[in-house]
Amino acid sequence: MLQAALFLGMSGLAMGVLLALAAKRFRVDTDPRVSQVASLLPGANCGGCGYPGCSGLALAIVEGKAPVNACVAGGKALAQQIAEIMGVSPSLEEPVVAVVLCQGEEEVAARVADYHGLGDCQALNMLGGSHGCPYGCLGLGSCVKACVFGAMVMGPGGVPRVVKEKCTGCGACVSVCPRNVIKMIPAEQEVHIRCSSYDRGPLVRRYCKSGCIACQACARSCPAGAITMDRGTLAVLDPSLCTNCGICVEKCPVKTIVRDTHKTGRAAS
Repeated sequence: MLQAALFLGMSGLAMGVLLALAAKRFRVDTDPRVSQVASLLPGANCGGCGYPGCSGLALAIVEGKAPVNACVAGGKALAQQIAEIMGVSPSLEEPVVAVVLCQGEEEVAARVADYHGLGDCQALNMLGGSHGCPYGCLGLGSCVKACVFGAMVMGPGGVPRVVKEKCTGCGACVSVCPRNVIKMIPAEQEVHIRCSSYDRGPLVRRYCKSGCIACQACARSCPAGAITMDRGTLAVLDPSLCTNCGICVEKCPVKTIVRDTHKTGRAAS
């Protein structure tokens, strides 16, 4: 009995020594900048950067695989701090915010079916949706659930709204929308064409009172040439050309084009 105990004790000691030697030999030294960058990141793990969480992004930045401004949620101030740690000059891009390009709320969009199932837009989309528009918002709030910053809320009519002062531009809402209704648009942009339907005007009017009818009044009246017709049936706006003059807002006969003058904290950062 004593011999067995001694044998086990010696074996344990030997294994401990071997493990200690292996740990020392195969130890990977971590760049101290990784922890410095990680401590600055928001810690929300929103995934907007494309990396597995904030710690994954910190490692990618230090290894040179991601730019210092990869964390959109942190804005310019964070990019500047990370740039100082890395000893580089930050490439500061214009802040962006999410915009829901649909106005298909209950009072303007025709409902064609009742849905009783998973509260997920992807699941409803697989069944074709509950409203007549095959391009519009599905209204189950998957984007709201995906936003860890509380910048998306469901409107009373069933279409999500963006709380712009909270929007960080991470893009999490965009990634979960199965119909690509949500777009990331420069924060300073005031004019938005709030429709995503490519159906022709007469059909659009059957299921939505606010949908684009492709009359082209906006495109013809835009002095900057910022509006064109996509596939001939949907007006689209180029923010890089738009001057926010608002002429198109006045010319649109169905109020598809709206003007939002609400400024965000991100835009001023």
